[in-house]
Amino acid sequence: MINYIGLFIAVVFIALVVRLLLKDFFPQAVLLIAGIGMLLIAGFFKKGLPLAEVNSGFIFLDIFEYIKESFSKTNAGVGLMIMTIGGFVAYMDKIGASEALVRVALKPLAVLKKYPNLASIAVIPIGQLIFICIPSAAGFGLLLMASVFPILVNLGVSRIAAVSIITGCTSFCIGPASVITASAVQIAQIETVPYFINLQIPIAIILNLVLMVTYFFVNKYYDEKDKLHPTEVKVKPKPKEVAPGIYALLPVLPLILLLTFSGVFAIFPIKLTIETTTAMLLSLFAGLLFELIRTKNLKAVFASFKVFLDGMGDIFKSVVTLIIVAEIFANGLIALGFMDGLITISQSAGLGAKGIGILMTLMIFFAAILMGSGNAAFFAFGPLIPSVAKQFGVSTTSILLPMNLSASMGRTISPIAGVLIATAEVAGVPVMQVVKRNLIPVVTVLLTLLIYHFGLCF
Repeated sequence: MINYIGLFIAVVFIALVVRLLLKDFFPQAVLLIAGIGMLLIAGFFKKGLPLAEVNSGFIFLDIFEYIKESFSKTNAGVGLMIMTIGGFVAYMDKIGASEALVRVALKPLAVLKKYPNLASIAVIPIGQLIFICIPSAAGFGLLLMASVFPILVNLGVSRIAAVSIITGCTSFCIGPASVITASAVQIAQIETVPYFINLQIPIAIILNLVLMVTYFFVNKYYDEKDKLHPTEVKVKPKPKEVAPGIYALLPVLPLILLLTFSGVFAIFPIKLTIETTTAMLLSLFAGLLFELIRTKNLKAVFASFKVFLDGMGDIFKSVVTLIIVAEIFANGLIALGFMDGLITISQSAGLGAKGIGILMTLMIFFAAILMGSGNAAFFAFGPLIPSVAKQFGVSTTSILLPMNLSASMGRTISPIAGVLIATAEVAGVPVMQVVKRNLIPVVTVLLTLLIYHFGLCF
């Protein structure tokens, strides 16, 4: 009976959290207070806090001791990794390496200048490759708005179609530089590169192909229905100082290092491996060296290091803190027996591991739409999965992988997502029109994910 009472209380807390987030309450505070509330209630029911790390006998004190331990543990592990990713991305943007990567990667589009609809969907696989190296959805979207948007519109693509394609490029958060990937591998206790190569890439290829086909027909249909025509966009003159093309190598360098030293390709006679944090730091110093050679100004290059540190600080307050409080929220759900109750109901309904996997994938998807953040949705529910997978006798990644992908997909059709608001504002189009264009492609891809993963590969 306690499982069902706990399940009911957990559902009430989830509904309350969703309501507050929709009212634009600060997510970290909402998740933290909700987590503390659930842990207190769980402690009251079970006469003790179900957290092995701390057990003083005084529940209220134990909870705050647990919060301290969460900050300490996360900052020393996945938190440091994510902060170095954030700092590296900020530095790449500062020195113009991100812009150089986009500039070089988009050169193949020139061959499709007579075929605007094909040129628009060709942006998707190119954009996905760039997004692996520049994993900030809003920052990446704005970068494409400055570079790709004018090209597409001047080729003959409508403004709304161009924005929908650009935001569609952020549908899949994959790769070692993604904070969702960093969280997923930490939850599953596996290495980043095998997760990326063996699990993310194969399914991402299929989903990107489906995304391209659906965007082609959806945008064509809506353009004809709404009688939309392209309007010329004046391309802003490039700044006098543009980073050289060789700088395009820098954002890709962490990925190259991780693949080279992962042991996957057996390049060296002995196995040499490096972690994501190390790859980011090595690539950062390569960027500093490039800047020193280009500018020949040692003082300015040393001063630019502050951009990396500021980037680390920004990602700490926006992402790492969210991971910590989301873990506390998830532990509150676990303590109340939310997952036990959900599993019991699923087993009673005959759903099994596939059923619970589909349920969690859909839950993450809708949570991302409501929160406007794939990160927040994944961080809140991802930590629940190891215990679920263990009870059903399946691998953690078999449930975690589709959740990883559906989190970023949900953000792509959320009208409160930063990437949609920012890109729509730049293009001068209504956000809801972009959501309408994204809805069918994203839902089609979600259904493809569920059928392919749970129907064919599970």
